[in-house]
Amino acid sequence: MNTSDLKKSNFLKKEDVGAGALLTITKFSEENVAMEGADADMRVCLHFSEVKKPLVLNQTNAEIIGDFLGHDNIETAWIGKQVVLYNEPNVMFGGKKTGGIRVRAPKGM
Repeated sequence: MNTSDLKKSNFLKKEDVGAGALLTITKFSEENVAMEGADADMRVCLHFSEVKKPLVLNQTNAEIIGDFLGHDNIETAWIGKQVVLYNEPNVMFGGKKTGGIRVRAPKGM
């Protein structure tokens, strides 16, 4: 067991995707990602057919997906498309290198 196993989350974590997970986008939703008891923090999340947890979509990953799919409209261009999520150790958060989920196009795309 690792310390990361102790951190429960309703959303995908970097540990959930490892070096790469090929996933198919099934839908998107707005979810409250705030800690229990805090004010609501609504974010767009992507859902996938292969995993139960959604991905909280940040601006960087949204732009990357939009670039390789050739369209930034989630509703009309992303559903049914595949993406690869992976743990990028150089992601910065709050001025510190924490690692995090990044997205890339599947091979051959």
